[in-house]
Amino acid sequence: MAMKTLKGGLYLRPQTMEFFDSLIPENMAKIKELKEAGRNVVGYYCVFTPVELIEASGAIPVGLCATKQDPIPAAEEDLPRNLCPLIKSSYGFAKTDTCPFFYFSDVVMAETTCDGKKKMYEMLNEYKPMMVLDIPNSSTYEKKQEHWIQELKRAKSYLEEQFDVEVTQESLEKAIKGHNQERTKLMELVSLNQHNPAPLSGQDLLKVIWARQFQLNRDEYLEKIQNIINETKEIINNQSFDDSLAKKPRILVTGSPTGVGQEKTLNIIEQQGGQVVLKEACSGVKGLVKNISETEEPLAAIAEKYMELPCSCISPNDGRFELISELVKDYQIDGVIDITLQACHTYNIESYLLKEHLQKNHDIPMLQIETDYTDTDVEQIKLRVDSFLEMLS
Repeated sequence: MAMKTLKGGLYLRPQTMEFFDSLIPENMAKIKELKEAGRNVVGYYCVFTPVELIEASGAIPVGLCATKQDPIPAAEEDLPRNLCPLIKSSYGFAKTDTCPFFYFSDVVMAETTCDGKKKMYEMLNEYKPMMVLDIPNSSTYEKKQEHWIQELKRAKSYLEEQFDVEVTQESLEKAIKGHNQERTKLMELVSLNQHNPAPLSGQDLLKVIWARQFQLNRDEYLEKIQNIINETKEIINNQSFDDSLAKKPRILVTGSPTGVGQEKTLNIIEQQGGQVVLKEACSGVKGLVKNISETEEPLAAIAEKYMELPCSCISPNDGRFELISELVKDYQIDGVIDITLQACHTYNIESYLLKEHLQKNHDIPMLQIETDYTDTDVEQIKLRVDSFLEMLS
């Protein structure tokens, strides 16, 4: 196991994390091999994407590049500069042809989670065939289950026609079971951070969860997660910590999607002396805490799972507050940091409501950080995080 130094002490890093350090770049080459071997590939961006349906069609569901600054200047030649960096990065990777996962995708399955993405997808259609799922944005919509099922049926027909296959109940049930195994194993890993001090860094948890959408071998992926679980339990049992680590404020991170390549704020929080215990956001546990029923009719079960995702594009979004309340209690959270991407209006507005919820129901503070993918605000974020952590201490 490797030793890593953070402000306030040392912690042991599971050796198996080295596998996840290189998983995404290595799989950029493997996806080419699989494509050349005749496999179909469906790219996607969002936690709302029903990956079980894609897998049931025999295609490989794979995440698409969207979390780096590099392609944004090219995107801004076509898109507004004051648009969300996630949207600009997504489009920029396609335009500059610098994301192998996008290049080898036969189609892209997208979703109407925000107005910016909806309009960007119209432009992205110039580069790849698009299957855009219509997400009902009201949590009180009486026919949302019916709406979701109809969208899944439309997506199913699209994949069957595109790839000349039949999506059967048996293939759906098999895919549901496989993805449930992934969610269960990941939550088992995350739950180890209920220990104080948290044995896993927030950046390492992000890397393992983020890798889920880029992994191409489920058995290997699950095996590596189990190895990390075993190593982490050994760390806990042997109490391989500096005593000072347990005194560091325990932080829950929420807000806009934060992926590998834009860990700026997570890095600052941990380097300045906070324990990022877990993330609630799309790249955290939001999509992992609930499995799909393996006893109901498959499409209905998939619809039920995805329509309950607590995204800020849904209004009212009580599910997010309820989930964060559970996490605050279960993980003994001292403070919440809400990372909001610039121009992400739904999360920006909802940040105010979340802060009120935390103060009223848990008497814990929240810091909102509005940022983008550049490093121009690093020093400002450090100052704000320092003040927040000092207040918690």
